[in-house]
Amino acid sequence: MKNYILTGQLAEKKMRRMAFQILENNSGEQQLILAGIQENGSVIARNIRRILEEITGGSLTIRLINITLDKRKPGPVTLSETAAFDDQVVIIVDDVASSGKTLTYALKPFLEQHPRKIESLVLVERTHKAFPVQPDYTGLSLSTTLQEHIYVEVDGDLVKGAWLE
Repeated sequence: MKNYILTGQLAEKKMRRMAFQILENNSGEQQLILAGIQENGSVIARNIRRILEEITGGSLTIRLINITLDKRKPGPVTLSETAAFDDQVVIIVDDVASSGKTLTYALKPFLEQHPRKIESLVLVERTHKAFPVQPDYTGLSLSTTLQEHIYVEVDGDLVKGAWLE
């Protein structure tokens, strides 16, 4: 039996709220880059893009790229697109922020250029961090023990929920 902390419907509401926060914090921007960390972060990034497009009526250009790295033992970080990120707003998207390690490593390819701003978005954040990362946009912040794990369940482009084990 899964101990759900977010249903699919509640996850959608959280993503919608975060999309409004993104627009509020980036008013006046003509383009945003959503960089989703494979796999679940990419699904969440696609959902955020869909919601942003609904809200803005397509008046905001949203580039979507994928970040690939080994979450257990980060090393090389690859991007699905290597276009210039100079003077751009980049939002790194992941499903869960546990220790902050994945988000820290995901920054690397963007820091090699000169973006105007880098923000981060997670659907679920655990409150204890080993790395100095605080997401800018959080769907749900949760205090857990170090032994507990949070899993976000996706099916295609649908976020079905999140559960605690």
